[in-house]
Amino acid sequence: MTRRPLLLWQLTGLLGLAVLPWYAIEDGFWNFEWLFDGYPFDSDYAPLLFLFLQGEAPWLWPTAAFLAASTYALRRDKIDPAYAVTLLLAGGGGFVYVLLQGFAIGIDGWEYQVLNDLFGPRERQYGMGYGALLIMSGLFFLFTQGLAARGAVNGDVFVVGSIGLIVVVVAIFIFFPVFHILISAVQDNDRVYSLTAFTGKLFSAKIWGLHCLTSTRGCGVAWNSFVLAVAVGVGSTLLGLAFALIATRTGFRYKRALRALTVLPIITPPFVIGLALILLLGQSGVVTTLLEWALGIHPSRWIYGFPGVWLAQMLAFTPIAFLVLIGVVEGVSPSMEEAAQTLRADGWTTFTTVSLPLMRPGLANAFLLGFIESMADFGNPMVLGGNFDVLSTEIFFAIVGAQNDQGRAAVLALVLLAFTLAAFWLQRVWLGRKSYVTVTGKGDAGVHAALPRRLTWLVFGTALPWAAMTVVIYAMIMFGGFVKIWGRDHSLTLKHYIDAFGVTVGDYGLVWSGGAWNSFWTTITIAAVSAPLTAGLGLLAAYLLVRQRFMGKHVFEFGTMLSFAIPGTVIGVSYVLAFNVPPFELTGTGAILVISFIFRNMPVGVRAGIASMSQLDPALDEASLTLGANSWKTVQRVIMPLLRPAILAAMVYSFVRAMTAVSAVIFLVSAEYHMATAYILGRVENNDYGISIAYSSVLILVMLVAVGLFQLIIGERRIGRRTRDSEPAPVLAG
Repeated sequence: MTRRPLLLWQLTGLLGLAVLPWYAIEDGFWNFEWLFDGYPFDSDYAPLLFLFLQGEAPWLWPTAAFLAASTYALRRDKIDPAYAVTLLLAGGGGFVYVLLQGFAIGIDGWEYQVLNDLFGPRERQYGMGYGALLIMSGLFFLFTQGLAARGAVNGDVFVVGSIGLIVVVVAIFIFFPVFHILISAVQDNDRVYSLTAFTGKLFSAKIWGLHCLTSTRGCGVAWNSFVLAVAVGVGSTLLGLAFALIATRTGFRYKRALRALTVLPIITPPFVIGLALILLLGQSGVVTTLLEWALGIHPSRWIYGFPGVWLAQMLAFTPIAFLVLIGVVEGVSPSMEEAAQTLRADGWTTFTTVSLPLMRPGLANAFLLGFIESMADFGNPMVLGGNFDVLSTEIFFAIVGAQNDQGRAAVLALVLLAFTLAAFWLQRVWLGRKSYVTVTGKGDAGVHAALPRRLTWLVFGTALPWAAMTVVIYAMIMFGGFVKIWGRDHSLTLKHYIDAFGVTVGDYGLVWSGGAWNSFWTTITIAAVSAPLTAGLGLLAAYLLVRQRFMGKHVFEFGTMLSFAIPGTVIGVSYVLAFNVPPFELTGTGAILVISFIFRNMPVGVRAGIASMSQLDPALDEASLTLGANSWKTVQRVIMPLLRPAILAAMVYSFVRAMTAVSAVIFLVSAEYHMATAYILGRVENNDYGISIAYSSVLILVMLVAVGLFQLIIGERRIGRRTRDSEPAPVLAG
């Protein structure tokens, strides 16, 4: 067997040791200015080897010893027990040592008094950089090769390394930040553990108060968020079901247009719908002005508060419920409905006793998505909340407001997380262990039962006016960017687009003079970098879950899906708390934005990969392995070409979500890495609606073009019987 993987990871560690800077570079690694500013002897930019030569950082010297010790394995045969023991001790020991020293020395020197007493005072240590990353990677994968040599997962180096990679990155970028939330919640502002401070913040009237029952003031933010989330979950589920029934159980002529409407809110920044509602129903809105002129109804601020936030979230999240439910509604077996009608059940009885119960998993998932999305939504409450405070906005102001109370933000995030996890648990209890299988390998050529007449009128009477309002909302979004001052001066102008995306000619050529260009290109770059990484990591996890058997598989799956259950607001706060200090100083960098998008959106790649890979016969893998290919070659040449639609679907979702995310991003942006949604929100706070809507319109158009291109690449998969007159489908290579 080849030793190339062993040499590869040893050379990777050597590269990190002797070439790349050990510590993170404050001004950014990729501008390469550090190469001409004292490298490699300046301690800020020096590789670990040069730190050693200058007698600095003696606590890091054992790192090189661990790496050197791993070379002993080169002289041993792989079946020799010493080979595995060497890699386990050298790789695992070195990896753990680097982590421990990183946590032992922080901003103020030694983190623990006992170490200060033993080794004397020590200056601060900066966060680890690319040199440390390469050394840790080399040491860790040497450790996984040792595990494979000991027979883990049938001794497959690629599989063991992949499992190890997923476990480590999930532990660092999901469990570690969430752990920081838990720790920060029980600390006061001086980072002293205080149960009194925790209970005081947790049970404050601002969170749980019920003063709304006796006055016109709102309730505590926990109750406000909970009631709003339940209302949005129920409302979006019912509306999504109405749209799904129209699309699948009626002869509605404009089904394609109806489906097109489902794409728009998904590719729209979350608070843009709130802006459009202000343009329509605000004090100077079109509808408000019309009602005052026609009926003498005095304008009011009713849109600011629970009604406005609920309406905006319903518009934003109903399409998600529709996408969840349409497949479930189509999947109900026609033969079951025909059996009910054969037993003389009328249309209403058939629907309520057969069809609807079989839709229960879809209804539960649609409600869960609406509930979580409402809980995590930051933009719409920020724009339309008024005096109606919710957890997401309170978390934001606890971090960036004058109080700067990270402990309170952590407590609020814990409350929010508790609500979402409780919703997950209740969903599982409601679904129970019943079987909802309706699609089997047997043919089912029946026709779905027609909807009862009264239900048909109900779904049309509910869904079509809502669809019409959605069209009006998006017309307002497009129109609002072309008028000078909405509600006052409707003269057509391109001023907002010029201010945001203007291009002028200077002394040195074209100048991107518009104020939005920086955030626009940053957003495109971050989304383009994170999308393939998200898809790759998610599909790798899916491959391991579907094709491999290993200890702790259920815990592994839970870890990969945990970020879906955690709202973006909590992710943002936890990343600020976890990655603002050594050993992982990432706040203010583009890396933390990429990482947050990867692990926020990874579950979609996991589920898409599992769904697609479950359709691939394991015999394909076995044939490849039988012919002498290893697992990596099998994945590369057999599985990956067959998963092309799942790969592209995961990339599309990741790209779109990275372009439109706001709840986590709002905590992580910086002056250098400013995202489009944060820029738009800043303009909204300054009441500069023109530029906000113009920018949002550009994002929507860019997203539509991107989704259209991806759709052309992916194509449409058709599954069904071939009629006698149909021609055989062409065979496509790859």
